[in-house]
Amino acid sequence: MKVRPGVEFSAQSDIGCQRENNEDSFGYWEPEEDEQFRKKGRLAVVADGMGGYEGGQEASRIAVETVVSFYSGFTGDDPQQVLLSAVAAAHEQIREHGFTNPQLQGMGTTCTAIVLIGNSLYFAHVGDSRLYLVRDEKITQLTRDHSYVSRLVESGVISKEEAESHPQRNILTAALGTANDPVMDSPGCPEALRSGDALILCTDGLWGQVHDAEILSAIKGGNPEKAGSELIQLARGRGGPDNITVEILRVN
Repeated sequence: MKVRPGVEFSAQSDIGCQRENNEDSFGYWEPEEDEQFRKKGRLAVVADGMGGYEGGQEASRIAVETVVSFYSGFTGDDPQQVLLSAVAAAHEQIREHGFTNPQLQGMGTTCTAIVLIGNSLYFAHVGDSRLYLVRDEKITQLTRDHSYVSRLVESGVISKEEAESHPQRNILTAALGTANDPVMDSPGCPEALRSGDALILCTDGLWGQVHDAEILSAIKGGNPEKAGSELIQLARGRGGPDNITVEILRVN
C-alpha cells in the first residue's frame, strides 16, 4: 500500500474474542499519478457487515470495493458528490448481490468513507461506524450514529451515558443494502485540517468497548500503528464481543 508523505497511516482489523469470522472490511487508496493525486487525494473507508456468517462479510467487502472502484474512476470536479455517489453505488451493488444470491438476502453493512485532498476533509457515512477528529487535546465525533439508541439520545429520552450500555444500542436505522435507500450524512462544506490533526475511522467493535477519552489518550501517546494496536488490545481486554477495525490518519 503506497502512502505519500503528508500523513502517517495505519489500518488494523481484529476478529475479536467471540466471533467466528471477521465481517468488517476496510480500504485505503490513492492514485499512482501525481496529477491525479492532487485532484483526488486519499480515500479511506471502513464497513461493518451484518446478515449472518457469510452475508455480513460479503456486504462489507462489496461496500469497500465498490467505493474504492467508483471513486478512483471519477472524472468530476466535486469530490464530495462523487463520494456520496460511490456509497450509493455500493448500496445498489449489495442489494443486487442479495437478489441474485437468495441465501444472502437481508445482508447489509455500515459504511464510513473519507477523502482527504490537501487539507480538505470530505466524508460520507451510513450506519454506526464512526469518524473522529483529534485536535488540540480534544476528540470530536464527526459522524452521527444511525441507530435506534442515537434517536433516543437526540430526542432527550436517554442520556449519552445511558446509551453506552443500552441493550438495543446495536439496532441500526440505516445501512447499505437494506430495502430503503439510506440517508447519508456528509459535511455541508469540507473540514479544514491542520498539521497534527488525527482522523480515526472505526467500527462499533472498537467504540462500543473503548471510551472516547481512551481513544484520545492512545492517539496522543503514540504513532498510528502503535495507537491502533493499543486500542484493539483494549477492546479485546474488555471481552472483544465484536470484530474490531480502526484506521488512523495523522496529518503531518
